[in-house]
Order: sequence, then structure tokens, then C-alpha cells
Amino acid sequence: MAQYAIIGLGRFGMTLALQLAKMGNDVIGVDNERKVIERVANSLSHAMIADVTDEGVLKELSLDYYDAVVVAIGEDMQASLICVVHLKNLGIKNIWVKATTEEHHLILKSLNVSRIIHPEEEMGIRTARALHYPMVREYMTLGDRQYVVEIPAVEKLSGSSLADLLSEVKNQVFCLLIKRREKLYPSPHEQFVIECGDVLILAGDRPSLTKLVPRLM
Repeated sequence: MAQYAIIGLGRFGMTLALQLAKMGNDVIGVDNERKVIERVANSLSHAMIADVTDEGVLKELSLDYYDAVVVAIGEDMQASLICVVHLKNLGIKNIWVKATTEEHHLILKSLNVSRIIHPEEEMGIRTARALHYPMVREYMTLGDRQYVVEIPAVEKLSGSSLADLLSEVKNQVFCLLIKRREKLYPSPHEQFVIECGDVLILAGDRPSLTKLVPRLM
């Protein structure tokens, strides 16, 4: 079980805190609004009202014991930045921060935080890709335009082998796993015969995966 501190319980921060708690993690939620804290008090390991622009208050929270601290303060950029500076002064190493503007992002970058989050932008990108590539259930970026994608096999693929499916992108797209109902087939052989409803986990670069799109719809 990991330990996380979420500072700022707006829509993003609260969703993040509650999901991490549901996954079995020890989560402390921090906000300056009593009503917000009362809403999550029974769902998180700890919930505290605090002024996170006060370094002394942050020090009392003993955040250095946590695996990561997420600063999810939304509209008040000044409070977000002051909080981050205090966390850095306290020696907190793994700091993730929600950025709301380009200026916010630039300042956070200069503060060398672990990760800058743009939840609205990232969700917009995911939604656009889901609309443009409706056959892709889930995807994970590996960087350098490389992705792992989860794709359900449509009826026209039934009876085809992996070799048939990947013939145009051989050595460019790889099948990591096939899930058929409750059974998993890791690193399937190229002669594996696909059935309608199989779930294919494929990896490759974006141009090669895009080339496969007509065969997957």
C-alpha cells in the first residue's frame, strides 16, 4: 500500500484522492474549505483543513513520509506555486502539480517538479483519439510516438491469423497478448487464429498502427 497526499480537493483533486483510496492506498486529502473536507472525511485515510501557503503548516503534515504529493490547487495559481516552493524547501522529492495556464507550466518547469499535469488537455487528447479511432478501447503512450493499444477483434477478423492481420506492418507492430474470454495468450505465435471478440494488445509506432486501422474496423 502506497501513501499519497492530495493538496486541493476540487473536482480533479477529489476524484484523484477518492480513486487512489479505492485502490487501497493510504491517502490524505488537504483543502482550506471545511465543507470539502467533510465530504471526503469518511472516504480517505485522513482529511485535513489547512492553509498550504504556510510552510509551518505543511511541515506539521509530515509529507516527507508519503510516496508522492500532488498539488491539485485549481484557480489560485499563486497558492499553488507558494505551496510547491514550500514543499521543495521541506525536501519533498516526488511532487506532481496541476497546471492551469502556460505561465503556470513554465514556472513549475523552472521549479523542477516531478511531473506537471494538464488534466483538461490530457482528457481532451484522449477523447479526440477515442473519437478518431473508435476501435481502440484503451491506449498507453511509450514516448517517441510509440503506443500500446487494446483493440477488440471485429467479426471480419474471425479466422484470420496474426500473420495475416500484421502482414503490412511486420516487425513494426507486435502482438503482446490476446485475451479470449477468461484466458490469456501472452506473446502469441504469428499463426494464432483470431476469433471475433478476442481482445488484442498491440504495440508499435503511431504511423504503423494507423496503417492497420482499415483492417480493425
